[in-house]
Amino acid sequence: MSTGSTDSLVRLISSLSKAEKRSFKLYANRNSSSPEEIKYLQLFDFIDKTENYSDELAISKVAGLKKSQLSNIKAHLYKQLLTSLRLQHAAHLPTIEIRESMDHALILYEKGFYNQALKLLEKAKQHAIKIQSTILHLEILDFEKFIESQHITRSVSSRADELTAESRVLSKHVQGSIQFSNLSLQLYALNVKVGFVRDEKDYRFVKEFFAKRLPEYHISELSFEEKMHLYNAYVWYHYITQEFLMCFKYASLWVKLFEDHSHVKDHYREMYLKGLYNLQNALFNLRNHKRLLESIEKLESADLGDRENENIALLHRMYWLTAKINYYYLCGTFSEGLEIVPKVEQFISDHEDRLDNHRIMILYYKVACLYFGNGDNKMAIKYLNQIIQLKDVSLREDIQAFARILNLIAHFELDTDDRLLDYQIKSVYRFLRNMGDLHGVQQEILNFLRQLPFADDRSLMRAFRILHGKLVKLSKLPYEKRPFLYLDIISWLECKIEKRTVQEVIRDKFLLEQETGQSVYFPD
Repeated sequence: MSTGSTDSLVRLISSLSKAEKRSFKLYANRNSSSPEEIKYLQLFDFIDKTENYSDELAISKVAGLKKSQLSNIKAHLYKQLLTSLRLQHAAHLPTIEIRESMDHALILYEKGFYNQALKLLEKAKQHAIKIQSTILHLEILDFEKFIESQHITRSVSSRADELTAESRVLSKHVQGSIQFSNLSLQLYALNVKVGFVRDEKDYRFVKEFFAKRLPEYHISELSFEEKMHLYNAYVWYHYITQEFLMCFKYASLWVKLFEDHSHVKDHYREMYLKGLYNLQNALFNLRNHKRLLESIEKLESADLGDRENENIALLHRMYWLTAKINYYYLCGTFSEGLEIVPKVEQFISDHEDRLDNHRIMILYYKVACLYFGNGDNKMAIKYLNQIIQLKDVSLREDIQAFARILNLIAHFELDTDDRLLDYQIKSVYRFLRNMGDLHGVQQEILNFLRQLPFADDRSLMRAFRILHGKLVKLSKLPYEKRPFLYLDIISWLECKIEKRTVQEVIRDKFLLEQETGQSVYFPD
């Protein structure tokens, strides 16, 4: 087993709960008899108790373990761990239970017990229908057709017609589900790479991309899975194109779909949580404070299921942290929001091996904005550097671009040496140009910073007012609104002009917004 496989084994063992470890030992002792088989259990105990595992250490400490045996024993241990976990969680994971029934049906079929096999398949099929799994349903149906076509099973004479008709309907639903899920995945990948559309050219591209790949459908004829993937695709499409009201519409339909089919929540719990998360993002961008708070409360009280599921727990925590930070942004309560930063840091530290760079980048950017809003520019720069130093510049180009712009502004606030700031401005200019993201707002900010140093405070204030006027005009243009979703630069300029803090300006805007319904965009 390679080093990568060794890491996988060690990480798997370290992730086990006490109950899972106890269950594995019972399983291993019950199924092991020879000394060779018991060695993998000894290796398990050693890895479980050793903080810094290495193969060399295992060979020297585990009695009778030879170097030539280690690779095979590790592979065997890994397989036995997965088998034990499968047995332990089968009752809580419907798909495992269904596939287990299919496996049992196959064994009965091969022993010639065709009717018994068909009875098991019928029970499995009803289970698959209950959890709205069309692919499993179709797989069971294919097995039923195979048995019926190969053997005289004394089934009713209409059975062939029933199975044929059922297959035809299912095939249509499976095809639709695949097409909708493909589209949603491609749009998600587009969002991860670029983010929001930047101009008319981007918008036309996304619109044509979506229209070409969206199959014709009648919503009343779609299955649960088809609707789930369809709403997912629409959410991503309208999110990327900054049509947040439509994004809210489809995110709401997504969540309602699960609430109307509560019995399948456990099977698709990740997708239900993702629907709540997308609903929160839409409400944040629409600046609907009341509904955002309601959606956060719904997420906090969401049923995560009875069984331990690290993936569900991770997603739930990440979505909650992101939603809470969004709430602090919306309310302009940045100082209060800083209380959540240690929780974000702990979350990233605990799950660093499971979080991708995209998710970590979003959390770091939001934390940086919390510090910037609170006037702590040094800490804002610390978190922005975590993004800027990423080697993969193709990931969330939009956040990487605005992280650099916010970094420039934070250095300006700290009265950084003019030569260093000039170097940074040129570096950011090159980055934006290479990314094709040197649009109106970005250009005006860079032009302002290039004028440094100003002769006196009076000329500086005049430059602030001129930049403020230009950005207010740009903010009214469809494709120039995008920068204000990442960085509320207008409020920063107003705080400089009015000699107030960023937090005071944004908080007052929020309170005014509650009275008048005025719309201002903030980072997402």
